[in-house]
Amino acid sequence: MPHTSLEFLGVRPEEEAFYRALLRTGGAGLEEPAEHRSPDEEPTRALRERAVGLGLATSADGLLRPVAPARAIEALVERRVALVRAELENAVADNDIVASLLAERNPAPADNAVAGNDRPTMERLEGVDRVRAAIDELTFFTRTESLTTWPSGLIPPQVVATSRPADERILRRGIRMRTLIGAAALDDPGTMAYLHELIAKGAEIRISRLPLERVLIFDRAAALTPIDPAASSRGALLTREPGLVATLVSLFERMWGQAHEPPPPSGESGPEPADDRPGEIERRVLESLCTADKDETGARDVGISVRTYRKYVASLMQQLGASNRFQAALLARERSWI
Repeated sequence: MPHTSLEFLGVRPEEEAFYRALLRTGGAGLEEPAEHRSPDEEPTRALRERAVGLGLATSADGLLRPVAPARAIEALVERRVALVRAELENAVADNDIVASLLAERNPAPADNAVAGNDRPTMERLEGVDRVRAAIDELTFFTRTESLTTWPSGLIPPQVVATSRPADERILRRGIRMRTLIGAAALDDPGTMAYLHELIAKGAEIRISRLPLERVLIFDRAAALTPIDPAASSRGALLTREPGLVATLVSLFERMWGQAHEPPPPSGESGPEPADDRPGEIERRVLESLCTADKDETGARDVGISVRTYRKYVASLMQQLGASNRFQAALLARERSWI
């Protein structure tokens, strides 16, 4: 039988050997299998954790089970595609490829262009198509933060379909995404499902029962507002004027401070009271404290929402008697929890 390596999918030889052993045995207890007791090999505990992290195995009730090969390979392919996509997007951005192409299309600089920049500080974008094109361009060049409001509280399915690629691209690149949405979202299952999807991927969402102004802000350097708030299909005003953008950011922050987090998805709750040793999710949260620099990244690595992730962190810090996250990770290591 040919032995096809999984290394091209990001699986190291020792990880593949461990997965194949799991497939042969159907599962392994938490004790170390004899075939992995060689002092020259990595401890089985580390292999077990990486197998779960790669989606090759699941752990429950003290037993490790192999994931079905088709599902495991699908997860590995998706993981590699995401990594390659992120690398290509960063390479395109670093080399200003899109900017060089836009230079072929854009007209000569307007009189009100920013010094040293061929883009005007204010543009009137008439029609939905021009607004969508501007959002795509601004999203692509966003590097640190995206701020958005949805005053109506409803995101129609067709808008979800067009927004999802840009939203996923932002979150995949580790950009902070904050979205404010009207309270009508609470009564719309489709909107709430998409909001929870974004939260699970690292977005920060708040729901407001107060009136919201429609605005999109990119890196606190550019902003979009409707030409006519009562008829958004007419188009939008795009501004790069620092003073005006700063005012819109201030408006967003005030609205954000008056809003609240959405309820968790049906069936999801916070951490249960812990026993002496942490459960699987708690252990993964503790490990993420050693590697993730942001809550959004940690939550995405563990596979839970940011809100639930923070509940676990707070609970574990209290259980460990830690005053900060770094100390929590150290104390967890001292107790051999991770």
